[in-house]
Amino acid sequence: MVVNGTSRNGTAVKDRDAAVMELHLRISDADLVAELSAREEGEEREEFAISALKIGTIALRQAQGRIDADTVRHEGERFISEMGYALETHQNEVTGQISTCLKEYFDPESGRFNERVKSLIQKDGEIERVIRSQIDGDGSELARTLTTHVGVESPLMHMLDPNAKDGLINNLSESASGTLTEQRELILREFSLDNKEGALSRLLEELEKNHGEVGDSLQNQIDTVTEEFSLDKEDSALSRLMSRVEGAQKKITREFSLDEEDTALARMQKKLLDVLENQRQTNAQFQEEVKISLAEMNTRKKEAAKSTLHGLEFEDQVYGFVNDLNVNTGDFVTQTGNQTGDFGRSKKGDVVIQLGSEHVATGARIVIEAKDDKSYTIDGALAELEEAKKNRDASIGLFVFSSGSAPTGLEAFKRYGDDLMVVWNAEDANTNVILEAGVSVAKALCVQSRGHSEELGADIDAIREAVLDIEKQREGLEDITKSASAIDNHVTKILNRSRIMGNNLDRQIGILNEKVEILRQGQ
Repeated sequence: MVVNGTSRNGTAVKDRDAAVMELHLRISDADLVAELSAREEGEEREEFAISALKIGTIALRQAQGRIDADTVRHEGERFISEMGYALETHQNEVTGQISTCLKEYFDPESGRFNERVKSLIQKDGEIERVIRSQIDGDGSELARTLTTHVGVESPLMHMLDPNAKDGLINNLSESASGTLTEQRELILREFSLDNKEGALSRLLEELEKNHGEVGDSLQNQIDTVTEEFSLDKEDSALSRLMSRVEGAQKKITREFSLDEEDTALARMQKKLLDVLENQRQTNAQFQEEVKISLAEMNTRKKEAAKSTLHGLEFEDQVYGFVNDLNVNTGDFVTQTGNQTGDFGRSKKGDVVIQLGSEHVATGARIVIEAKDDKSYTIDGALAELEEAKKNRDASIGLFVFSSGSAPTGLEAFKRYGDDLMVVWNAEDANTNVILEAGVSVAKALCVQSRGHSEELGADIDAIREAVLDIEKQREGLEDITKSASAIDNHVTKILNRSRIMGNNLDRQIGILNEKVEILRQGQ
């Protein structure tokens, strides 16, 4: 044990200007023995013993009035330095975790937020389905709304029905007729001599009261005036007034009749029906256009799925993804689907990866078969890979199925000796890790096939462990993803676990790539 300085190899370390002393103590005190035995033998126990001696020494100094100010200052500076280092380490960890979290959700290429927005606005997405449910078909919300407000059984059409007793036309006719009748009776009462309170009776009474008996001329004038207000005379003022009132009444009643086409109500009804018909035709035309567009889209999808161009498109997508993975690795990626190989005119083998000169397995070749064809079985795929390896002089084969053509029961990631099979969906970013793992494991198998020397043994074992862990993590990730799709109530919990499994998978791929890089540098 070294006092005022420790070292794992037993060498004393000088601390500033303090002297170094090496002590070999034999302790018999039961309390001290119990405390020291509670610590693991070695560095931990020595550091505890040194701390105990230091605390005891300081306590004795304090008791004797001899506390060392320099020691206190030195320990305080050391404590502040260690605390600053711990805070800085914690800050870096928190910053890294926040960056990782933000990237997971808002990364422009792989963020979950962008994926969610894409799933909303893409073709046949949630927004398109909601709009289609609102406007498509006779049972849509738009059709039901129009039928409710302006249909045959709607309150508006019932109100405009001339035969309806509580309709608008009937109410207007009754109101106008009642008003004209009331006004007519009121005028007749005012100019009738039977009505002592009428205007004519009051006029005669006033004349008799003020002038007594009236002469013949005045009587004649009165008679003339009376005749003007008599209905028995056709050309009297009152008769003409009544004729005009009746004519106005007939004209008003006629304007609110649907029996003639040029009436105001008939013109309004025709205008409203024209507007409704135009709206119906526009809606029908829009629905027909939507149906035609959807039919064309479905037809194009079916034709694309049946044509050979669909398979070529999937091959190009696989080549593009693999090529992007190897941009900075020094390895060479070639699309060979249209090129003949070593056996006559055979074109087996769609993509070839040749490991670069800095790799421990320099020149090793991996052949990739990319198929979007449901006719392939697992045995057929293995046979295809065997021919492709011979045709492209490759030692490792990787068969990539599209998600829609994979054989029933095939796992997303499966190894068959020196051959690998993966299931990949070019439109689902969550499956990119599967193809990436397939490429990494294929490179590791190339290293394993050449790593026979003892100095490479540890790295080869690490590669094997990484490959096995990738297979286990992939199985767990696939099960969790299926559960997340089936159980809505536990989506958050399952997706979090899926993310953790995916991170573990990425870590193992990183370990695999790191070991391969170590082997490359040690070549």
